[in-house]
Amino acid sequence: MYRFVPSYDTGVMQSKKTAEEIIELCKKSGFYGMEGVYGEGILNGSLEELTKIGEAFKAAGLSIDTFHLPYSHAEMNDISNLYECDRKRVVENVKSWIEKAVAVGSTIGIIHPCSRRRWNGLQCYDIAIEGEDRMFGQVCKSLQELLKFGEQFGFRIAVENIEPYGGGMLGSRGEHLKRIYEENKHPNLGFCLDTGHALMSYGHDVMDLYYDMEEHLIAFHLADNAGDRDSHILPGHGNFPWGDFFKALKKRGFTGNVCVEAPPFDIGPNYSDEAWCNMFKEMNKLVEKSLED
Repeated sequence: MYRFVPSYDTGVMQSKKTAEEIIELCKKSGFYGMEGVYGEGILNGSLEELTKIGEAFKAAGLSIDTFHLPYSHAEMNDISNLYECDRKRVVENVKSWIEKAVAVGSTIGIIHPCSRRRWNGLQCYDIAIEGEDRMFGQVCKSLQELLKFGEQFGFRIAVENIEPYGGGMLGSRGEHLKRIYEENKHPNLGFCLDTGHALMSYGHDVMDLYYDMEEHLIAFHLADNAGDRDSHILPGHGNFPWGDFFKALKKRGFTGNVCVEAPPFDIGPNYSDEAWCNMFKEMNKLVEKSLED
């Protein structure tokens, strides 16, 4: 019903499959390809190697249309970094990954507006403490450089909503994302809705964030949780209101790839082919049930 793809980062990479094995897995299970991600594994090769992988997916009728750009390192991947020399280094690193994403056939890069999260004792950036204008200024400078760089490839950037991490993390609220868009109006700028992050930020009012982002949504990360942590469980096994979401998505008429950013609801990390097949079937059943209700 939708062009569902699994994330290379959740379930696929951990199984250490080759590109050929992932292609066969997608063909067996029904997925339309996968979402790429920076880092280790098959997508960390040379531009020539990545081009060959992209061509192999395309030949099989599959795609790697979306690609998650660097996000995990709190200082080296943060486009809102308050130290200008570090922010510039972050931007150059992201540019190198945009080139890799384009080589593998991606047209959309997903990026976190802030990566300075609460992790191993490291305090997250809180816009109330660091200064709203100061933080937005850094993010906007980075995005303007990246959007300009991506123009040569026709490459779009989707800013992802992120979890609050117990504080005022930039990107965890709809008003943050609206300001980012207004201050960086560009035809290649859009949003990626992460349903798991949204549930943690908004709770029962989670669809409020969807509607704040709706006009400029170009990518999706579908995952579920209980609302307390970003546990990345398969949609339908947590508290996200999937009925409301899929009804809204149908009304909007979205037709691109939709990334399921969760592994199969099964024993892993070396998930069986049957588990991946069941995951695809379960996602389609969830859509059908949502639209019936």
